[in-house]
Amino acid sequence: MALVPVYIAEGAVHGWARRQPDPAEADMVAQASSATWQSVRIAAADGAPLSAWLFAPRQPNGGAVILLHGVDDTRRGVRYHAIYLLQAGFTVLAPDSRGHGASGGGLLTYGIREAYDIHAWADALFRSGRIDRLYGLGESMGAAVLLQSLPREPRFRAVVAECPFSTLEDEACDRIGHISRLGRWASWPIAQTGFLYVRLRYDVDLKQASPAAAIRATQVPVLLIHGARDVIIPPIHSRTLHALNPRATTLWLVPGAAHVRASIECHEEFVQRVVEWFQSHP
Repeated sequence: MALVPVYIAEGAVHGWARRQPDPAEADMVAQASSATWQSVRIAAADGAPLSAWLFAPRQPNGGAVILLHGVDDTRRGVRYHAIYLLQAGFTVLAPDSRGHGASGGGLLTYGIREAYDIHAWADALFRSGRIDRLYGLGESMGAAVLLQSLPREPRFRAVVAECPFSTLEDEACDRIGHISRLGRWASWPIAQTGFLYVRLRYDVDLKQASPAAAIRATQVPVLLIHGARDVIIPPIHSRTLHALNPRATTLWLVPGAAHVRASIECHEEFVQRVVEWFQSHP
């Protein structure tokens, strides 16, 4: 039992999503949206190589959306969002998060280092000269990373965060409690031991992964979307984030939707809300 927190912590910071991106999947997105695409690579602030697909719409509107996938996924997980955003005229950048897919970077830090990667991608987009407005959409871990990037990336006009956690510390307790059926509070010592292990072993304080801390002072408009039946990251996380800054945030709880399944439960409404959210913040 003493090794359980170590096992959980190692899995959390190393992940398993090392599948390389398939160009055929990017081709399908481009064909479905009458767009073009190219592979792009940049170096993160710490030198880690980061990789993405960059899609250009047939009729660009000057805005770009950075799409961020969840943990143990890759850029292929946000293909659906790319299609309707391209059809609406947005340039779309879909990167592999560090430690996922074709991106390097070693450890997963759930926003601590990844937030700086978003800033690097934003710089690359603006240097291209193709855009004059920046937006973001993230799912699950990608949503949490996006929110944590807001203090470092004030150029975002508006963002959409679907099923983010409020703090990694709270989410760790929720996740361990759900999987083990021990309950949230009984899982607290396991989570804390795991955090301590990562800090001692890798010199990373995962308790700093906190969208809650980032969202308190932001002025960037944030649309929080959360499935009411999400048991992976319970909706209390988005409720907490909304309560911390109700002036900057709008909360949409989707009845019947599980984790990052709002776009399936309410397809047309989801697309309309997201596109209109970006269009309403020029």
